[in-house]
Amino acid sequence: MSAALGNLVASYGLLAILVLMAGESCGLPIPSEIVVPVGGVLAATGQLNLGAVILVATLANLIGGGIAYVVTARWGTEVLLGPGRYVGIRRHHVEIADAWFQRHGTLAVLIGRMLPVVRTYISFPAGLARVPIGRFVVFSVIGSIPWNTMLALIGYTLGHNYDRIAVFIQRGGYLVAVLVLVVLVLWWVRGRRAEAEG
Repeated sequence: MSAALGNLVASYGLLAILVLMAGESCGLPIPSEIVVPVGGVLAATGQLNLGAVILVATLANLIGGGIAYVVTARWGTEVLLGPGRYVGIRRHHVEIADAWFQRHGTLAVLIGRMLPVVRTYISFPAGLARVPIGRFVVFSVIGSIPWNTMLALIGYTLGHNYDRIAVFIQRGGYLVAVLVLVVLVLWWVRGRRAEAEG
């Protein structure tokens, strides 16, 4: 999956980032931890603009989150746990996001957008609670910017330091190495968060 996502971003650039990140914010199992850093690597090589990568990823989060919000506000958990199961949405995903929402209220949208796992599903309880749409939009954007900026900068920094680390990485294996590093670090962070929640 990592290679396929990386190839999509490399082939279609900002359009791929827009579609994939919107899907991620709709609850699809698409890791932003792969999509956005690849955009950062491409920005480092001059194929994309770093600011555009961050902006498009944030816009995509708003679009995908908005769709999740509207669908949940209109049809409730039935659509999430019914048809939603076919795209990877599980009850525990909704429960994690709902717990965050119950704990932090509408600020959960802002906080949740900056956290692994929670960020993908936080729009669902926001839709169920019918958070005022203006507040939802503002909190979604403000919360998405730090996450997307961090991921894009990871890719950008690693991309700019290619010459320094190329001797340790076979030609053609660079992207894989970057993706593995990013995924491992963020997977560790995600595990720590889950332990803290448990």
